[in-house]
Amino acid sequence: MSERRPESVAVVVVTYNRADLLGRVLDGLTAQTHEPDAVVIVDNASTDHTREVLDAHVRAGGLAIQRIHLDSNTGGAGGFRAGVEAAYDQGYDRIWLIDDDVVPAPDCLALLMAQDEACVMSVREDTRGRLVEKAATDFDLTRPWSVRPKRASVETTYGDRAAMPERVELHNVAFEGFLVRREVVTAIGLPDDSFFIFYDDADFALRARRAGYRIWAVRDAVLVRQLDFDQQHALDTWKGYYMYRNLFAVHFRYGTNPLVRAKPYAIAGVVTVLSPLRGGRAEAGNVLRALRDARGMRRLPPLA
Repeated sequence: MSERRPESVAVVVVTYNRADLLGRVLDGLTAQTHEPDAVVIVDNASTDHTREVLDAHVRAGGLAIQRIHLDSNTGGAGGFRAGVEAAYDQGYDRIWLIDDDVVPAPDCLALLMAQDEACVMSVREDTRGRLVEKAATDFDLTRPWSVRPKRASVETTYGDRAAMPERVELHNVAFEGFLVRREVVTAIGLPDDSFFIFYDDADFALRARRAGYRIWAVRDAVLVRQLDFDQQHALDTWKGYYMYRNLFAVHFRYGTNPLVRAKPYAIAGVVTVLSPLRGGRAEAGNVLRALRDARGMRRLPPLA
């Protein structure tokens, strides 16, 4: 009996004005013990020296780099949609999604590829070696009284990588180290670029799980995050608008009962009432506009 053909893999990296960090990502990909078949770089119309960094890595060789320079910034969601679509159209068996601020350990891709699963994910740590994997192990859209659907994450459940089992089942993912087989894209479609930033990865995972796929975090597949998480401090900025809008959209799409699907209205009301003590008019404006716009995102995106 003939041996099974090795699966091909394309890496998709989305970047925007982080040229120096992008260089570290590419160095990390060059050092992989499992060489990727292609590295698709999606540049979200960067205005820094991103093109020069890419030119240098192309000249250096070692990676089969493909470049997609978008005309405007489409956010992480738009970038990943463009990159996944390009890799999918070229027929790669697996697609590895990487952001521009993470560096994989040399054996990271090899460990992920060794898993005979449709959806697997690396486990992030910070530059000091502390576990910072925020992908949810419990993402609950059944309880209307739960303000946040993410009730537990890898980080909060285990605290330290050494305390983890070899594999942990996830309810959602981050597009930082997520490896997906093309069959999943065939079944559920591309990442939804209407999210722009935030929750596009959670939406993709929710669609995958609804289609019957399980998602596994692989403990020993290490991804080092170069920047700290600071999203929770931005609710009165433009980022806050997208955080609220996309959270509400997820409730509207995937809430399992009418009370859960009505929860965005309650959240918006509470935030508005408390806004003088929190983010002021800016946050109140964000949450009200987010509620209005999220209602237009109820429908799932069409299949590719």
